[in-house]
Amino acid sequence: MASRSRTGLSGIRVWVAVAAALSMGVLAAGPAAADPPAPPGTGTATPFDGTPTVGALFRNGLAADHGCSASVVASPGHDLVLTAAHCVHGTAAGWQFVPGYDEGRTPYGVWTVTHAYVDPAWTSGQDPRHDYAILTVADQRLGGRTVGVQDVTGANVLGQAPRSGSTITDVAYNAGLDDQPIRCVTGVYYTDGYPSFNCHGYVGGSSGSPWITGGPGHLTFVVGVIAGLHQGGCYEYTSYSPAFRPDVYQLIARATLGLPADTVPTAGGDGC
Repeated sequence: MASRSRTGLSGIRVWVAVAAALSMGVLAAGPAAADPPAPPGTGTATPFDGTPTVGALFRNGLAADHGCSASVVASPGHDLVLTAAHCVHGTAAGWQFVPGYDEGRTPYGVWTVTHAYVDPAWTSGQDPRHDYAILTVADQRLGGRTVGVQDVTGANVLGQAPRSGSTITDVAYNAGLDDQPIRCVTGVYYTDGYPSFNCHGYVGGSSGSPWITGGPGHLTFVVGVIAGLHQGGCYEYTSYSPAFRPDVYQLIARATLGLPADTVPTAGGDGC
């Protein structure tokens, strides 16, 4: 499968494009390589109406396909969004985050990205263990007062890497336009140190989507994002996350303090 973030097509559209290329002789003839069978009991993500804290990330305006997914993470400034580092390039200034995006509707507004922050290990060598990014979004004037995105949507609290056997909910947007998010409730296991889950339906655009767990009271925690190993996964039924360690909290602190932001290098290949 192509990189989770950088394909602008859903899995179906990718195969349509491949079939068309084959018919024109652009690609060598022969059977397409099939994904290995999914593990027994693998579930399937289902579309739903969305949730306020999770949204689609648009790079080229709302008239073009959205790429990655992102989510609001709790912060003192109420202005931070979490996604995958491999989703980001350059400063990301002017990109648009649309929380709760649903079939083209923008129920919680459209929020403009101002800065991007990634771990130095990603900047220097695209270390997949640090494949996460924090974006700041500009405040807005609503109802006669200045508010941040968190004031409108609420936020998930940044948590730690989930334990093997724990249950998470991943909410994601596969690349497209005028679509709905998908979600899957599933169990976590580990692959070479990367939190992992199995659920059908996560293709290009799902990168950066949050792994959410419940906490005490009404708190929700984000404990991972589709990213990391193979930029989130080679097969649509298996997804990975970098394990959240202290470095991710340092990134939140940099963004909260308004320290110099990053110009992010374009991600290389996913190794699939």
